[in-house]
Amino acid sequence: MIIDLNADLGEGSDFDAELMPLLSSCNIACGGHAGDEASMRTALQLAQQHDVCIGAHPSYPDRAQFGRVVIELEPSQLQASLTAQITQLQRLATEQGTKVRYVKPHGALYNQAAIDSDLAQLLIATIQNIDPSLGLMGLAGSSLLEQAAAAGLQTIAEGFIDRAYEIDGRLRSRSLAGAVHHEPNVALQQALALAKGMPFPSYTKLPIRLTVQSLCLHSDTPQALAFAQAVRTALVAEAITIQAAC
Repeated sequence: MIIDLNADLGEGSDFDAELMPLLSSCNIACGGHAGDEASMRTALQLAQQHDVCIGAHPSYPDRAQFGRVVIELEPSQLQASLTAQITQLQRLATEQGTKVRYVKPHGALYNQAAIDSDLAQLLIATIQNIDPSLGLMGLAGSSLLEQAAAAGLQTIAEGFIDRAYEIDGRLRSRSLAGAVHHEPNVALQQALALAKGMPFPSYTKLPIRLTVQSLCLHSDTPQALAFAQAVRTALVAEAITIQAAC
């Protein structure tokens, strides 16, 4: 059994350097919601040092709200912003002798693209215009991944260690209570269930089952490092190989 373990990095966390060696993939913020050239270079260097697969983590251009709110932009404006974010990380990666392998949208862009067909198509077209060999990481079971696969993109179905799910497979909105897991055992049990394709409790406690290729945790939560250490140890103990999906 194989699973990817990823985290969103370059977002200002104090322990990116400690997280990186625990991961097989990393999603590097590229200026939309967080990150600048210096933070991107640092994250790229850490990823190279620890042989971690590199993904671009673009978002709505909205640093004030950390990319977690849907903002209204003309499609051409959004596509231009996403292109600029992804290609900047690509340029820096090339300068450092490495390569961006996939794209994972951030925050509101991620969740909206999972259910909005027009936004999904814009995202897919943007990636294809930049480099059709780039993979797309997205919410497991979403129509975004179905559309991306139909368009010929490599897809990576993602499940979340530290987020609560609604019974329909969507992530519970951060505006609602209980959206983020803070209890280590809850996060650990959800991670193991996701990795094995087993049922786990949704927010309403009704069981949900998802098929995923990658497990994600958020570096901006205080428990991120402890969660990553515990999950990695548990996966290894279960003879589950941690390996990048790209």
